Amino acid sequence: MEHTVHFDYEYFKKSAEYIRSKIDFQPEIAIVLGSALGPLADEVENPVVIPYDDIPNFLRTTVRSHAGKLILGQIQGKHVVCMSGRFHYYEGYAYEQLVIPIRVFQLLGVKATILTNAAGAVNETYKPGDIMLIKDHIKLTGASPLCGPNIDEFGPRFFDTSDMYTESLRTLAKQCAEEIGQHLWEGNYFFFTGPQFETPAEIAATRVLGGDAVGMSTVTEALTAAHCGMKLLAFSLISNMAAGVLDQPITAEEVGEAGREAAGRFKALIREIVRQMDLEV
Repeated sequence: MEHTVHFDYEYFKKSAEYIRSKIDFQPEIAIVLGSALGPLADEVENPVVIPYDDIPNFLRTTVRSHAGKLILGQIQGKHVVCMSGRFHYYEGYAYEQLVIPIRVFQLLGVKATILTNAAGAVNETYKPGDIMLIKDHIKLTGASPLCGPNIDEFGPRFFDTSDMYTESLRTLAKQCAEEIGQHLWEGNYFFFTGPQFETPAEIAATRVLGGDAVGMSTVTEALTAAHCGMKLLAFSLISNMAAGVLDQPITAEEVGEAGREAAGRFKALIREIVRQMDLEV
């Protein structure tokens, strides 16, 4: 695995320019779809579909449940870029490579990103099929996607993360959930690198440290968004109870099943949030 990856500003511009050549509008909102959440892409109207493989300097997804394509169009009258399939450290990428999508979105003019993932419940009041709004995260792996030379055009060398998961957008998400009659938890996402599911002892430690759900994605994208000053919302679909909560093994199949069962509710929530999102505030 390559652990020293250094990009310059032009590297990201090449990706953005290719995408821009395929559309005649500027996307305002980016939506990143995690495991089993691909059906959300069906919400995009008048879609322009660009395979990741076609985009210069972009990454390639290796996870079977991830489609590996950008879908650009409209949701509720807002111009969006939807990422069907994301990239993870466990696929063999260096952390520094995982900045690519968010930085490309920033160059396209995106003002806010919505991240989604499938996660295991550490909080025992949660159950599979629930949706958790991410209030904050815990990452103890040490490495950061922002290591290496800083690119000042994106953001400062040292940056604040106290409002990384933008409070005003979280308030809007909770309001939207209430208006459409959905229950929405709010909690802390604990990042592990994967690809193995966590051990029961790791989950017990996560609970002590304040984690409510656990997963293998989202945090690198969130940090990249914070670095470039982008507004951010993030959600976890609770796909299973984490290791040790129940006396049974965890399987990838149950993650997919939970996603299929919750797809309709999740789509309704995202649709309402996008409709009400005011990016001028």
